[in-house]
Amino acid sequence: MPSPRTSTGDPARTIALLWRHSLDERASARGPRQRLSLDTIVDTAVELADTDGLDAVTMRRVATAVGTAPMTLYTYVPGKAELLDLMLDHVYSQMLRRTTAERPWRERVREVVLENRALFERHPWAATVSTTRPALGPGALAKYEHELAALDGLGLDDVTMDAALAWVLAFVQGWARTAADAAAARRDSALDEQQWWESAGPLLGQVVDPGAFPLASRVGSAAGQAQGAAWEAGRAFDFGLARVLDGLAALIER
Repeated sequence: MPSPRTSTGDPARTIALLWRHSLDERASARGPRQRLSLDTIVDTAVELADTDGLDAVTMRRVATAVGTAPMTLYTYVPGKAELLDLMLDHVYSQMLRRTTAERPWRERVREVVLENRALFERHPWAATVSTTRPALGPGALAKYEHELAALDGLGLDDVTMDAALAWVLAFVQGWARTAADAAAARRDSALDEQQWWESAGPLLGQVVDPGAFPLASRVGSAAGQAQGAAWEAGRAFDFGLARVLDGLAALIER
């Protein structure tokens, strides 16, 4: 199934909602003051997604959670597409952003990666959202401004800075998706990685001839013994981040 994507709703309505542009004034001019606030709706949708996953966030369920009718909710938010943009921009606005201006560039980039890792660990659903067409809200722009600063002053032109940041963020988002999948597998199977391998490994040994797959047998065995699993989140993160920094170093030095 395709990933959920930002910016699939009406652009004019979405940007007006993201920036809260004159919405309250127009609503109050038309009639009685609305009982709910847009912030309450967004907070509620984020809480649902954090608890039960993004699929649980429907207009009907959000309406029930805030104590109103679904049709009333549509007077605040046109639909789930716009709500998703609001949710993602909201969690972006809540990210902890540390000032790293005086630190070496490797430390600045590492901090950007750690900030995004923390975001995805707190809101795993956010890692599943495709942002190739970003939601252009204040949270997203503040995040972009902050993260570009980690690459500023290194001799990269603007287009290369943007591409380098996209590459860095793609690493941490990909890692977060895999980590979330691994956590879901543990939860759904009620087995940790070692328990699963203790069950599956002997069965594999009965049907596979190591001589037919010498590299797979040797490397897979070594990796499994070293990390206690076919894939281990901490080791994968540390290795991947080191390679990202090495790749940026080669680009900057060139």
